Amino acid sequence: MKLISTVSIVFTGICFVIFSFFGCKNNTSSKNSQTVTKDSIFTISFGSCNHQDTINILWDDILKDNPDVWIWGGDIIYADTENMQLMANFYNQVKSNPDYKQLLKTTEILGTWDDHDFGVNDGGETYIKKDSAQQLLLDFLNVDKKDKRRQQQGVYYDRDYRINEDTIKIILLDTRYFRTELQQDTTGNKRYMPTLNLAATILGEKQWEWLEKTLKNSKANFNIIMSSIQVLSNQHGFETWGNMPHETKKLKQLLLKNNVKNAIILSGDRHIAEISSASIPGLPYPLIDFTSSGLTHSYENFNSEPNPYRITKVVKDKNYGLLQLDLKNNIVTMQIKGDDGVVFETVVQKYKMGNNSVE
Repeated sequence: MKLISTVSIVFTGICFVIFSFFGCKNNTSSKNSQTVTKDSIFTISFGSCNHQDTINILWDDILKDNPDVWIWGGDIIYADTENMQLMANFYNQVKSNPDYKQLLKTTEILGTWDDHDFGVNDGGETYIKKDSAQQLLLDFLNVDKKDKRRQQQGVYYDRDYRINEDTIKIILLDTRYFRTELQQDTTGNKRYMPTLNLAATILGEKQWEWLEKTLKNSKANFNIIMSSIQVLSNQHGFETWGNMPHETKKLKQLLLKNNVKNAIILSGDRHIAEISSASIPGLPYPLIDFTSSGLTHSYENFNSEPNPYRITKVVKDKNYGLLQLDLKNNIVTMQIKGDDGVVFETVVQKYKMGNNSVE
């Protein structure tokens, strides 16, 4: 049986929708760069929201894609607890999955956390076990004991991949460790609302300093930024960068100030998948936020919610994200994928050769 999938091809900010048919390494070391010997196609797969007690039916599909890197986008486990032994046991459950074991052998694994693997639903800076939980996440990711993340506060990290003469930088943000209290929606219509408190923060001062330095020094052709929560979609009332508009503005300003080449945001958290795109004045390419969630459970009863930046349909089935970066032609193919090879949505973004603008 063949399934219809939407394909969006983007040139110079114009999105064309086409209907097409689709049939039914080792882990992180303490080094921040790696040279990859291969052709000009670099493949990244990512996902989030993976309950340890629910069978993940997608690992075999992810393995077939043969990604160069797998990125955990958060909620690797659901462990809303202060019991660190229980949390460790949950991580071991995930790690004992035979297909995930195979992925560990063939693919480099990177990751950040969201709230449920951080330790508390919608949690932030006040969670008292965050330092212990950080070490458990790093254990799960096989992070070397000498890695800087073992000593720093927060799990933020960046890593370069060199393919021939090109470089891809992956930046993992920590939207939990430093995040201050969210503003409850006083109308009762939503969970949270945008705050007017300019002292409120998602990343915290130290992480912001690190991020600015990282972006300023980046020479990468593409800068892939993993944020566990959505950056662009900001009207649904759940967790989003939009709850702290000044932080969203700051992120965009950093991209502009440092002339960051071809930034693409990845996100999770929402139990749905969608791709959003925004035109940022002064930024010579569309800023894309590719959301993929969840791996073991999804919002199957999803009806609708506002998102003025959405350029695909919302996928409410179990899903993961796939990016194929064609470094020779500066084309990125982004796909929302599901079980048995199903491709729900595809967006193709072409960037201009030689600088950070689109053709």
